[in-house]
Amino acid sequence: MGTVKEIFISADPQETRVAVTASKRLEEFYVERSSDTRMVGSIYKGRITSVVPGIGAAFVDIGLGKNGFLYVADIVEPKPDEDAILEGEPPGEAQRQAPQAHHRRSRIEDIVKVNQELLVQVVKEPFGTKGARLTTHISLPGRYMVLMGNDSRMGISKRIEDPQERGRLREILAKLRFSQDAGLIIRTAGIGKGEKEFARDVRYLSKIYQDTKRLSARAKAPVCAHQEYALAQRVIRDSFTEDTHRVVVDSKEEFHRLRRFLQVLIPGVKVRLDLYRGTEPLFGKEGLEEQIVGLFDKRVQLPSGGSIVIEPTESLVAIDVNTSKFTGRRNLEETAFQVDQEAAVEVARQLRLRDIGGIVVIDFIDLDVPTHRRELVTVLQEALARDRAKTNLVSFSEICVAELTRQRMRRSVETVSHQACPYCSGRGTIKSAVTMAIEAIRQAKRALKNAQGKTLELLVHPQVAVRLLQEDRPSLSALEAQSRSKILVLSDPSLHFEQIKVNVASQ
Repeated sequence: MGTVKEIFISADPQETRVAVTASKRLEEFYVERSSDTRMVGSIYKGRITSVVPGIGAAFVDIGLGKNGFLYVADIVEPKPDEDAILEGEPPGEAQRQAPQAHHRRSRIEDIVKVNQELLVQVVKEPFGTKGARLTTHISLPGRYMVLMGNDSRMGISKRIEDPQERGRLREILAKLRFSQDAGLIIRTAGIGKGEKEFARDVRYLSKIYQDTKRLSARAKAPVCAHQEYALAQRVIRDSFTEDTHRVVVDSKEEFHRLRRFLQVLIPGVKVRLDLYRGTEPLFGKEGLEEQIVGLFDKRVQLPSGGSIVIEPTESLVAIDVNTSKFTGRRNLEETAFQVDQEAAVEVARQLRLRDIGGIVVIDFIDLDVPTHRRELVTVLQEALARDRAKTNLVSFSEICVAELTRQRMRRSVETVSHQACPYCSGRGTIKSAVTMAIEAIRQAKRALKNAQGKTLELLVHPQVAVRLLQEDRPSLSALEAQSRSKILVLSDPSLHFEQIKVNVASQ
């Protein structure tokens, strides 16, 4: 039996979680809180509040409190949902350079003005102090196609490489032109699909587009003209394929919503949609909770016994590959090659699972054989190709360090579920018992400097107290003799490991 693909949806009033599995192994995981505004993909009629020529951008009020920002490149250069070869535009060097030259000549102040109203779509959520990133190039994804508003060009995803299949899809595409002000791009999911499936997608996308235009035409900015679907519907739209064995939902309300959504998205297509009625939580019964907990571990074990370590930083995500306990091949080169291949596949999976975006640097184990390095690049590229987010392998050096970028639109799973540690201030480590014991003695010395003949209480974490009363007892005794004072070490489990309380009292 081949790989069994399943989609599990757990919906609570506060949070919805969706897991996509292949033979019970977690392949995709998404979380959405009910308190979060669904921004990426939503379309707004906004109003320009300011134009900043220095950065080539305009700030747009879309009614969310924090203004979004619109770069000049996101006005003059179309950016469809998937990179595509547009019909009639072969991907030659001149064609690739033309749009760049165009927006170099364009000035933001010549294109938009303050108080101007325009239709924009959110392409990136706000991050930190930055507002949402916007584009005027509206794109609406369906199952097999992407509708591009205000752009009548037609295209086929670059990832569809087979010339015969491209030719077949080009013929279908020529029959599907439906509007003078909107275009279509066939996605990779469209491989092997017939005219009937594409026509169904066109009807679905056309209705959304026309409804959006009608609402925006009669409403005053700022207003939301099209709200992106909730998490469960988005995953069904983007991840459900004909080889999906079943979709399981543990909420009756979500079950009925999805059934209605499927009737609109793929009318007439039979989908196994099950309502889970068990007493044990769905994710626990399916063995998913333990796998989800593992998403927040820095270290991920590989089948051979090697491992990868994932370290997010301010500017990039660093991933280190280690052989760990694995020494099973004939020599170091063969051992390193096997671990590196496993790591390449697992890194691509972890990027999808954790929804990591931005710059990623992978430090593979050094390989001396050039053919091994070339094979490793191929394995990594094939693993990344399964990602629906745009990924680009920028470089792969002779010392086996890979640099890649991955499209970041929403917050990663970790940033949704976690906050910065208030104890270590984001360092990821805390001071040792030895360090804290030394600090406690210093604080005692400062407190007794002008309080000789007193009794001093040192309240510390139990592990620090053990260190003070055993290895550091001689230092405390010397301080007591020097200051003619008494020092009491008190263990307080309620204290944080790095916390010290000093109380001075009379004898």
